[in-house]
Amino acid sequence: MGLQHIATVIVLLALVTALAEVTDRIRVPYPILLVLTGIGFGLIPDLPKIALDPEIVFLIFLPPILYAAAWSTSWADFKAAKRPITLLAIGCVIFTTCAVAWVAQMLIPELGWAEAFVLGAIISPPDAVAATAATKGLGLPKRVITILEGESLVNDATGLIAYRYAVAAVVSGGFHIWHAGLEFVMVAVGGIALGFVTGFVFKWIHKITPDNPTTDTTLTFLAPFVTYLVAEALEISGVLAVVVAGLYMSWNSSTVFSQQTRLQANGTWNTIIFMLNGIIFILIGLQLPEIVEAIEDKSVGTLIQYGAIVSAAVILGRIIWVYPGTFLPRLSKRIRTTEPRPSIRMVSIVAWSGMRGVVSLAAALALPLTLDGTTPFPNRNLIIFLTICVIFATLVLQGLTLRPFIKWLKIRPDDGEHRHEEEARLRLATSIIEFIEENYSLALSEDVLNRIKTKYEIRIQRMRKDGTRNALDDEKIDEFHRIQQELLDKERSLILELRAQAKVSDETMRRIEYELDLEETRLILERGVRPATI
Repeated sequence: MGLQHIATVIVLLALVTALAEVTDRIRVPYPILLVLTGIGFGLIPDLPKIALDPEIVFLIFLPPILYAAAWSTSWADFKAAKRPITLLAIGCVIFTTCAVAWVAQMLIPELGWAEAFVLGAIISPPDAVAATAATKGLGLPKRVITILEGESLVNDATGLIAYRYAVAAVVSGGFHIWHAGLEFVMVAVGGIALGFVTGFVFKWIHKITPDNPTTDTTLTFLAPFVTYLVAEALEISGVLAVVVAGLYMSWNSSTVFSQQTRLQANGTWNTIIFMLNGIIFILIGLQLPEIVEAIEDKSVGTLIQYGAIVSAAVILGRIIWVYPGTFLPRLSKRIRTTEPRPSIRMVSIVAWSGMRGVVSLAAALALPLTLDGTTPFPNRNLIIFLTICVIFATLVLQGLTLRPFIKWLKIRPDDGEHRHEEEARLRLATSIIEFIEENYSLALSEDVLNRIKTKYEIRIQRMRKDGTRNALDDEKIDEFHRIQQELLDKERSLILELRAQAKVSDETMRRIEYELDLEETRLILERGVRPATI
């Protein structure tokens, strides 16, 4: 990639970032914008053509994206929903892979069975980033969100292991189901074990080294790459290893990292994931015209027809699996007594939330260019084009219709998580008041004691009013937050004025500004306690 190519990508990424500001205002998930922008870039004439090395696509894009998704997943919630997650992440992916392969082989004459299975494996797993972004702020029950996010973590491993064997079948011309099944188990178990090992090692490194937000954040960025490279060297599942390492580190982050490191790492990772998603969609957009041109003897209309066929197979395959996969296991008395009864409306949301994204793109771009160094990989460009069509159909069409679909189903915002959080906040504040009275009431003056207790007493007064909150309470809290924000803004302007007048040093200004950042972060989190409305 030359200087001109790099400059083009930087300019286009800046444009995507600017457009992403718009999505926050119109409440559209940013992966949808990336898809549309990437395709739009591909239609601009005279942009440079960029060729990606298939061998480095997985390494650059997959480890950090999967690690970040695992980091934001609750292990306790994941464990509680492990049965439906497993059915979707393994059963639905395998079913979709086979369904797509059958449809593609039957209706697309160019594809043989091996290439059809490669296509099915690429587009069978929904995407973690897409699932999180598409369901954000929709007020869905936490169990539904946990299932969607948990599925999109584990299903990447299932899809990519199937992808690995399908590509091997194309290259070697043979495939043995029992041998592949045994290897599948060994590769998966090995990946899980390695994930725990590397997670433990990085946790140990963080504990024995001095607290440094910059180096700690850098280590969190290196962890997924190291885990993935070691797994690939051992020929086990790098995807599962990265996911497990991410879950392990997330579970231990409160005891491993300082508050400053967590703030810095979260901000850094949000930026990195956005840029990685933006870059890969831009690159695929720049390659799209060349991909279409390279598919010989097929008109654009025929290619779009093929894309519609495969997209329909993906969407219908998930719907066909989800309903029986949800209700048939409930014939078991144990499941009926240990798990909540699923609502048909929530099941419909899960069935309609199979958005594909960057993982499928990376897998398609990582297809080998040749079989033996000379023979081109059969129908490589067609497979990439069909993958783009599926991403467009699932992420854009399903993603944009998800909010209206929820309204049509009359799903009300779930405030269960909100109630639990408020109960926890109330317990914390009450316990702290009791701790202060028991341990400091005799040792401190009344004035100092009252100052210490005031903050927690205010919290209790705001949260507790006979266990209820009415519209007036919300208005008072909104006004309280507004005034706090105004005071924070005033403090910022004053400290900047003092620096401009050379009455404080830059170091003092940054230290005070950091404290104000922490206070504003707390205020933002308090505002987010109440559930979003649909």
